[in-house]
Amino acid sequence: MKTATFNQYILNFKQPSGTSRGVLNTKETYFIEISEDDKKGIGECALFRGLSFDDDDDYESALEWACRNINLSFEELQEELINHPSIIFGIEQALANLKHQGDLYFPSEFTEGKDSIKINGLIWMGNAEFMQSQIEEKLKNNFTCIKLKIGVDWNSEKEVIKSIRNKFPKDQIELRVDANGAFSPEEAKIVLQELAELEIHSIEQPIEAGNWKAMAELCKSTPTPIALDEELIGVLNIESKKDLLTEIKPQYIILKPSLIGGFSGSDEWIDLAEKNKINWWITSALESNIGLNAIAQYTYNKKNPMPQGLGTGSLFTNNFPSPLVLKGENLWFEDQHL
Repeated sequence: MKTATFNQYILNFKQPSGTSRGVLNTKETYFIEISEDDKKGIGECALFRGLSFDDDDDYESALEWACRNINLSFEELQEELINHPSIIFGIEQALANLKHQGDLYFPSEFTEGKDSIKINGLIWMGNAEFMQSQIEEKLKNNFTCIKLKIGVDWNSEKEVIKSIRNKFPKDQIELRVDANGAFSPEEAKIVLQELAELEIHSIEQPIEAGNWKAMAELCKSTPTPIALDEELIGVLNIESKKDLLTEIKPQYIILKPSLIGGFSGSDEWIDLAEKNKINWWITSALESNIGLNAIAQYTYNKKNPMPQGLGTGSLFTNNFPSPLVLKGENLWFEDQHL
């Protein structure tokens, strides 16, 4: 018989981090621990206030229900918790960790330290000088793919991108941008053209999620490939997922397991995307090192050769020890238990 408990944890940012949702100083998260016999497995239910579909008043009640009913099959838990994708994400991790123990969730050549995951370098929002200093740091560490958050002050952000492009052509540095829905459909048309002139790889979520018709129009004729991100949040059943992809026909989708129903939810999106000839990559969403470790192991097993959007756990002052180590632009797993 399994038993389960959960607890809340507040992660503290080393420095306030600017996002499209304002400046973050802390990040709330939850952990679920599943025990069986003398073994324990831990998973992170990575709630993201203001962004998660399950940011609601029932969150802890749903966690209590999950802990009471942890001996149901995973499919039964998943069905009951469909409106709490981050809890499904945590349960999946805890069950995988219960099985494999230590820091392991999805054993592979990655967890054996034989192979790594190439990631993009993330540039946080801020004034041009702050963004420029982050970019120089990434370039010094030999990143070949950089992702910039845009949409606060497009004119100054555009100048930053221009200055990178003037120094580094697209065959040297791949540039991705993430607008987090900052532009109106009319503004987006202009921005997409300007990005194309700067030879940008892709733009995430140029307009707000939920406006399928306008997004479909943009995707149909865009000179810069469009990646759906927030658009996937809250699209919970397989039919709705099919409808979204066939109506919008994006060039890419971006999978954040903690926001879209965990690894099983991500698998569904990947399967549908590949059937529709849509490319994809995986991104973390400010999880602690526990959730990030599980996402990295899952990501490696998907064998996607593109640079992935995985964090490095370095943003928080009170994060947990991690087996993940960044060397240049490659994320490695170094087992602490050996």
